[in-house]
Amino acid sequence: MDNTAKTAAELKAELAKKDAQSASAAAKDKALSARQTIASVLDEGTFVEIGAYVKRDFDERDYEGVICGYGAIDARLVFVFAQDFYRMKGAFDEVQAKKICDLYALAVKNGAPVIGVFNSAGAVLSEGVDALGAYGKVMRAVSDASGIIPQIAYVNGVCAGSAAVIASMFDITVAVKDKASLYVSPISTLKAKDAGTAESSFANGLVDKLYATDAEPLGGIRALVNYLPQNNMEGTVTELCTDDLNRAVDLAFADGDYDMKAVLAAVCDGGSYLELSENYAPEAVSALASVGGTVCGIVANQPKENGGRLTPNAARKLAKFVSMCDAFGIPVVTLVDSDGVTASDSYENAPYAAELAKLAYAYSTAETAKVTVVLGRAYGSAFVLMGSKSVGADIAFALDTAKISILSPKAAVAFLENEKVAKKSRDELETEWAAENAAPVKAAVHGEIDDVIAASEVRMRICAALSMLASKCGGAPARKHANLPL
Repeated sequence: MDNTAKTAAELKAELAKKDAQSASAAAKDKALSARQTIASVLDEGTFVEIGAYVKRDFDERDYEGVICGYGAIDARLVFVFAQDFYRMKGAFDEVQAKKICDLYALAVKNGAPVIGVFNSAGAVLSEGVDALGAYGKVMRAVSDASGIIPQIAYVNGVCAGSAAVIASMFDITVAVKDKASLYVSPISTLKAKDAGTAESSFANGLVDKLYATDAEPLGGIRALVNYLPQNNMEGTVTELCTDDLNRAVDLAFADGDYDMKAVLAAVCDGGSYLELSENYAPEAVSALASVGGTVCGIVANQPKENGGRLTPNAARKLAKFVSMCDAFGIPVVTLVDSDGVTASDSYENAPYAAELAKLAYAYSTAETAKVTVVLGRAYGSAFVLMGSKSVGADIAFALDTAKISILSPKAAVAFLENEKVAKKSRDELETEWAAENAAPVKAAVHGEIDDVIAASEVRMRICAALSMLASKCGGAPARKHANLPL
């Protein structure tokens, strides 16, 4: 009997039975079904399914292996689709694509985020090229929504082939350790033991957050949604701040001898922040946080990892993050402590300059509010590329102990003053050169730094700058014409 010959009550009963079967099968795997996952992410009782009865009428296949609908996270509207591996193994086909694309159309119309849960064995092979076209339609929907509404991908099972491409198009991707897999090529053709695993995807930057259990990412997704605006027109997200805006920061910024994450904990409200892609390019840090009640993206070098140098991966990681923040009007706070770029044959044989160019382009084109603080070293290209005023920072500070120069003291002595080594030690010469040429006041005199501040002032000065920039508009303010003087 096809769907059109059944009553609504019969269809509901049939779906309830299928849901129960999915839940039972998932329990045997110590996992959650698609519907259970949705219910765990959303506020209790808020999920409303759409397209529940959609099914191919001309065959006896089960209902489509995806559940679509909308609900709320902390009373904020979100849309969600979840592939159900326990219903047709989440098999992807034209009908599943139609359900997802219809969901996207509603999400864009209403300016609300999309959460996509990926767990599918792959396409329905019998559909052939039609299945490929279906993947393309979803890719188009995701692409059309990019930069308009936030998109969060949650991989809690198999995400293979074109599905892996789709998940990678989302703004942020999270996954479950030991359960999730993300790969393009047939798994049988891959030789490395860890190829396509969630752990390897986390290490290579495809996955932004990796969790140990099914339960952990559900809370993580809720936290992510609260850090992000509903859409690109909502403006900066603000929160009630109970942390002292003028709280002093008690940290020592010795060269390469501190953890940047301790700085984030000192600067952020309540000491909390949400780091993304922490295992990829650890010499760079990207995180979402609230500072003085303003939700912002924090971009930073990690001095204890390779001197915080701008490697190709670090530049790529930070460029993507800055671009995402700008797309949704999230202010960017940049904390700088970097030895510069890395002299490496392997890097130069790769497109090193192109990766650095992406970072320059991301900062230069970003219209969101941008505040930069040089905490320690800012040598050569690292000073320019890490959110300098020259590439678009609205406000730039430097600690009174910072070092800003075109060359590092070590490189400068080796290049310019090597002949003096016989008379003085290299350490002495480097100290002298830094004092004469790398003092932050020199950069301030030339307008590249707005103020030289004490370490204790870092939080209060960032808070004040973000407050001042709260009403910043991108580019020149819109107007009909200038006011003609009389």
